[in-house]
Amino acid sequence: MPLQPRERDLPRIPAALTFYKVSSIVTGTLLLLLCAEMFFKYAFGLELELGGAYGFLAFVPSDSLQAINLSLGILMIHGWGYVVYLFADFRIWSLMRWSFPKFLLIALGGVIPFLSFFLEVRIVREVKAYLASRAASADLTPESVEASH
Repeated sequence: MPLQPRERDLPRIPAALTFYKVSSIVTGTLLLLLCAEMFFKYAFGLELELGGAYGFLAFVPSDSLQAINLSLGILMIHGWGYVVYLFADFRIWSLMRWSFPKFLLIALGGVIPFLSFFLEVRIVREVKAYLASRAASADLTPESVEASH
């Protein structure tokens, strides 16, 4: 039988779920930006430059960067966003007391394009269903049945 969340952790789960939802969407979006940037970098030798000679925002050849290298910025922001995503993953995983392979699956959402969006929907649905079933079973305790008669 799989482990169930502890009674004392139940009030903390909704906030952890919200944190996970936001971090998964942000990380997934940053990952897609990173993939697009890497495509331009390795397919065409272009980097994304901010405020350079080619305009406010432009793809320029890698050897002619003169201003802010936004390609590197996207890479660093995604890296730190992934760290936050892993923390959110760990938080919801530990509160729900899931198996370690499930933690690894959720962690893959930050490195496989589009996976975080699919997992976000699945995890949120699963946690909300669990919380709803706990609330329903709490309403059907013997004490509440006797009180209604």
